[in-house]
Amino acid sequence: MEIKKILEEGADYFLPNLSIDLVIIGYEAGTLKCLLLKLGQKWVLPGGYIKRTEAVDEAVVRILMERTRLSDPHFKFLSVFGAANRNFDQEFKHYFDKNGLEWRDDYWINERFVTLAHYSLVDMAHTHPVPGEFDEAVKWFSFDELPELWLDHQSIIESARNRLKEDSKKELLTYNLLPSEFTMPELHRLHETILEQRLDRSRFQKKMLATGQFKRLPKLKKDAPGSNPYQYRLKK
Repeated sequence: MEIKKILEEGADYFLPNLSIDLVIIGYEAGTLKCLLLKLGQKWVLPGGYIKRTEAVDEAVVRILMERTRLSDPHFKFLSVFGAANRNFDQEFKHYFDKNGLEWRDDYWINERFVTLAHYSLVDMAHTHPVPGEFDEAVKWFSFDELPELWLDHQSIIESARNRLKEDSKKELLTYNLLPSEFTMPELHRLHETILEQRLDRSRFQKKMLATGQFKRLPKLKKDAPGSNPYQYRLKK
């Protein structure tokens, strides 16, 4: 939907005062990364609005598709964020002034928005980030080197990182950050990165294999010097 139509007719298409923000998490070269969009002088999380005709989960899938081009993305509900002053009116005004567009204070997007935050784990190699209608750029950032962010997006990201730590201790989900075929040393290193602590490799591998959720592949990984560990994939 083009910007003019969003501004003039969006209130007829989307639920009022309710939005979705996504902490899209990737993993590359031993580093956890977060996908961000540039809005004016600062950065924001990818997000969007909920159509009047769709469920919240449907909106999350649609927005993830629009921002990553992934057709079957992983996602989990994180939390609700709704400070009394939570709106982007000044940020949108800056965008409009910069691009020579007409600005009106009564646009529906200027109102306070409560957001339903989710986090998503993606394989960066198969993710193709796309900026939104109001965004000037899209870029991956390390969790440890985030730029200046608008509103409460820093808090949302920190909440997602902490939740990922807790969730990774209780359920199998981190494989979403890796290629479909991976080695146990790769999965072990990923967990150490997420938890920010050392894990006994042998004990970790035994724990993972004991779940019965991983299938060992007949081929060996040949592209690394030294030992060639087996590759695995998640059982369907």
